[in-house]
Amino acid sequence: MTKIIMNGCNGKMGRVICGLCKNDADAVIAAGVDMVPANTDFPVFGNIKDCNIDADVIIDFSTASAVPQVVEYAVEKGIPAVICTTGLSDETLALIDEASKSVPMFRSANMSLGINLIASILKKYSSVLYEAGFDVEIVERHHNQKIDAPSGTAILLGDAVNESVDNALEYVYDRSGVRQKRDRKELGFSAVRGGTIVGDHEVIFAGKDEVVEFTHSAYSKEVFAVGALKAAKFIKDKKPGKYDMQDVMSEI
Repeated sequence: MTKIIMNGCNGKMGRVICGLCKNDADAVIAAGVDMVPANTDFPVFGNIKDCNIDADVIIDFSTASAVPQVVEYAVEKGIPAVICTTGLSDETLALIDEASKSVPMFRSANMSLGINLIASILKKYSSVLYEAGFDVEIVERHHNQKIDAPSGTAILLGDAVNESVDNALEYVYDRSGVRQKRDRKELGFSAVRGGTIVGDHEVIFAGKDEVVEFTHSAYSKEVFAVGALKAAKFIKDKKPGKYDMQDVMSEI
């Protein structure tokens, strides 16, 4: 049984994960952390520093500003952490890197198995299309409440493409006011925000007279919650280090 501290338990993703755990024989929410009150069948703390419940792993689906405290708590208590929050600063990423020297730290911009499968394909084969003269663009669409843009998933996919071509591409996030032809080394990102779109991503390879697209659409937040639970079960007995969904997929 994997005992979980759910940071952000009363947020949208936190509630989905807590709901899944009610029907999961191998996972249970031992405690929650959230500033927003709600009726739960487990203790909830307003600050993770006040949490005194034993657990095997922390899952964080909160805000970027809350992540440093989660990382510090994980190190202090010796508990592995699954960081699902995106839009993290360079300072926070460095903090996670340092923490991974003493406890297992899991971080992925997207917890979906489908997205991570596409990322694996892109890492392996993007160079074939790029060297054949294809331009690369990424379009992502999310709901109107999403704060960061482009999405962490779009960056994850872009990094996968760039890794395949020896980091030859330069990221372009805004072409407004640009009065010149597209450069061969550009990897363009476009972000759409509106309605209740859960998450759509397209990686477009546009060549002469043909276009190749890799697309992924999430129709509910449950796909990310399922991935987060898989990650929690995966990391609880691992040695200190950095892990991501590629490691989970390799084990599967």
